[in-house]
Amino acid sequence: MEKMARVTTALGGNTITGRTMFCHLDAPANAISVCRDAAQVVVAGRNIFKIYSIEEEQFAEKLNLRVGRRPSLNFSCADVVWHQMDENLLATAATNGVVVTWNLGKPSRNKQDQLFTEHKRTVNKVCFHPTEVYMLLSGSQDGYMKCFDLRKKDSVSTFSGQSESVRDVQFSIRDYFTFAATFENGNVQLWDIRRPDRCERMFTAHNGPVFCCDWHPEDRGWLATGGRDKMVKVWDMNTNRAKEIYCVQTIASVARVKWRPERKYHIGTCSMMVDHNIYVWDVRRPFIPFAMFEEHKDVTTGIVWRHLHDPFFLLSGSKDSTLYQHIFKDASRPIDRANPEGLCYGLFGDLAFAAKESLISSDSNRKPYLGDRRHPIFFLRKPDLTEQFENISSGLSVFQTDVDSSAMDWFVETAKQYALAGRPLAELCDHNSKIASELSRYQVAQTWTMLKIIYCSPGTVPPANLNHSMGKSGTSLPLMNSFNMKDIPPGIGNESRMERSKGESRSENILLDPATTLINNDENEETEGSDIPTDYLLGDVEGDEDELYMMDPENPHTEEQEYILPQEAFPLRHEIMDNPSALDHLQDKADSPHVSGNEAETVSLTPVESFSLISISHALYENRLPSDFFNPIVRDMLHFYAEQGDVQMAASVLIVLGERIRKEIDEQTQEHWYTSYIDLLQRFKLWNISNQVIKLSTCSAINCLNQASTTLHINCSNCKRPMSNKGWICDRCRQCASMCAVCHHVVKGLFVWCQGCSHGGHLQHIMKWLQTNSHCPAGCGHLCEYT
Repeated sequence: MEKMARVTTALGGNTITGRTMFCHLDAPANAISVCRDAAQVVVAGRNIFKIYSIEEEQFAEKLNLRVGRRPSLNFSCADVVWHQMDENLLATAATNGVVVTWNLGKPSRNKQDQLFTEHKRTVNKVCFHPTEVYMLLSGSQDGYMKCFDLRKKDSVSTFSGQSESVRDVQFSIRDYFTFAATFENGNVQLWDIRRPDRCERMFTAHNGPVFCCDWHPEDRGWLATGGRDKMVKVWDMNTNRAKEIYCVQTIASVARVKWRPERKYHIGTCSMMVDHNIYVWDVRRPFIPFAMFEEHKDVTTGIVWRHLHDPFFLLSGSKDSTLYQHIFKDASRPIDRANPEGLCYGLFGDLAFAAKESLISSDSNRKPYLGDRRHPIFFLRKPDLTEQFENISSGLSVFQTDVDSSAMDWFVETAKQYALAGRPLAELCDHNSKIASELSRYQVAQTWTMLKIIYCSPGTVPPANLNHSMGKSGTSLPLMNSFNMKDIPPGIGNESRMERSKGESRSENILLDPATTLINNDENEETEGSDIPTDYLLGDVEGDEDELYMMDPENPHTEEQEYILPQEAFPLRHEIMDNPSALDHLQDKADSPHVSGNEAETVSLTPVESFSLISISHALYENRLPSDFFNPIVRDMLHFYAEQGDVQMAASVLIVLGERIRKEIDEQTQEHWYTSYIDLLQRFKLWNISNQVIKLSTCSAINCLNQASTTLHINCSNCKRPMSNKGWICDRCRQCASMCAVCHHVVKGLFVWCQGCSHGGHLQHIMKWLQTNSHCPAGCGHLCEYT
């Protein structure tokens, strides 16, 4: 590697020298471990199991432990550990559930020593006791941890975590009897190897699986954990309850954590996917890594500091089939490329912004902070010699918001009072409209009213009976095609038309819906050379209401006969052929070569005043448009509300309309709206409403949210054995497990119990007990907590 520094470290007479270097492996590595004298490293994977010596300039292969013509699955390693007291002792976790120990002092080629086959599934982690040579601990996918004495053939203790999978186990460096275990369900448990019946302490550390943990080498009570939620957390275990003291947010799931030797606040991490880099964080500054190694081209699977007392050499293995030695001097420092700026929201919506003093001082348009007359506020901390951070003079700007304008009371009240199911659609819309009006959200109330009109109007017909092509397109409604003036006999309505021609001309549209116009105003204007008033082009007449329904003014029919229309649709217009003939000059006008196409279309589509389009248009609007005709408008409305930030309205309408609108919006958009609304509900602690939204949602990806983590692992409070029956009677000791530890009566209603000691009772009794006591009411000595 060019331009790489060479580092020399003196450790108690031993000298560690080297530079940044790497070697290619035969296969991807799953784990690595270093021997006690920091001179060798073992690399293990599904298809590799080798030991390399670490020389000053390179890695040199020393021993290949995969021997035999057909290596068994015992050589397929998920984890490997090198004992820190015996340099000839190795242990591996096989993917077939076998724990294997290896004795490098054997004279034969096969160094395999002992096999432990008690686990039923893949073993994820193995760990040697830091001071006991023959004590080995394993954690498996089957949910059990086993402690082995290497002088015996079987395990000496089995620990049941009551979970799906154990992801990591680590002996405490300072406490002889304690080890920590992390689980798939997000819990961390602390166990005493002398008491395998139950754990000493359990707490939820992460939202999702906890993949790794590591005890601090100097501080006895610090435990670092990393999980799928992309966080690294540091817990203080010296208190009665585990206390989170530091939290680092990374950009990917955390696969490994390792405290840096001789640096109390530094911890190294690597990711399980996406991110290939190795980061060293200072937990006091969780936003930017302290150092970063970018050599690997694929996911890093294992990291280990070369020596327990050397902070400058880091070894790593990766899926890119390389083994690296990193020198801390060659690491990149992200802080050198970062802008010293900070942004934070206050509890009531105030925004604080900190930046370089030069940047803020040069802003002439900046307004002063109302709470302080200085312009702006500048802070400069006293230098702390123990910190490795650079002190930068910065200016702080605080932007206040009006409390009333940012109040979210309307959101909470709307969520509580909205009705989303259990009633007819019309009642749901009316109820929600009323709630929105009471909260002064009038636009939302009007929207609910419009939805009721659109989807609850009576007498709608299937869309197959309606031609949706409107406006100036070549295909018009069948109704209007039937009004071709060539098909109307001459002489119809002569007298009436001539009398009306002297009246005042005006133009109006026949509307089928608020957004669609059947005949435009431009087409209704009187064209050049036309002697037809606009009144008759539109069919809009003046006079008595009785005249509107007369087909023949001289022989009027009864109003009832002319007013009632057929239920299935309009009859074919050839039936009108028996009526008196229409005006000849109207037909000539339509055939005139001097009239434009639009004018000819307007003329041909225009009935005379005797044909009442008022009754026809009303019938079309009320009884002939199907509800899905308005689906595109409703879809645009939902997008409008979502873009305005009112995701509550978008999600509520989706639930209320259900299948009526579901197909108009893609699944990804629906999932985004539901997720955003559920997140807001949970932020306001509206748990029941959040669960109702999940249950009623139209998106399959949301419906399954309340179906996860529904399995409860219960131990009998008498015999401490896992409960297998569905009831509350233990199938082993035949005792009732639902006895209240406070009142000693059988709990017939809501039962609450401690997952650590399995004791519990009536909810009110347990809550009242834990208000004044921290120990279990059953007298077992366990520190119970109700959260």
